[in-house]
Amino acid sequence: MKRMSDALLTALIGSVWIFHGLYSKLLGGIPRHRLIVERVLGEEAGAPVTIVVGALEVLLGLWVFTRRKRVACALVQSLAILSMNTLEIVLAKDLLISAAGMVALNLMFLALAWYWALVGGKGAD
Repeated sequence: MKRMSDALLTALIGSVWIFHGLYSKLLGGIPRHRLIVERVLGEEAGAPVTIVVGALEVLLGLWVFTRRKRVACALVQSLAILSMNTLEIVLAKDLLISAAGMVALNLMFLALAWYWALVGGKGAD
């Protein structure tokens, strides 16, 4: 059972990063993501920086799937989400669907990531 829960958490966490990196940013599936980057860094930087961020999110998702260095991975996820959320709320709040909702969802997501990092991997691999 523990292996199955670890596999499900790994799939969930990794898939969220890959979805948002690939679909939302690299494929432009959620244009609001590029608009937020443009608001933060300027219109000219919007497209190229969104591509870089999307690629990094895909790589982060792939890192989750490796199940290696879980604590470091959870830390990087936390720093990424904290940085992005802070910039979005301070500089592009009007482009967000719900700042409070985003923060609540991301706190729940990070709780799962830290559980996966600290508890989920013990004896599962």
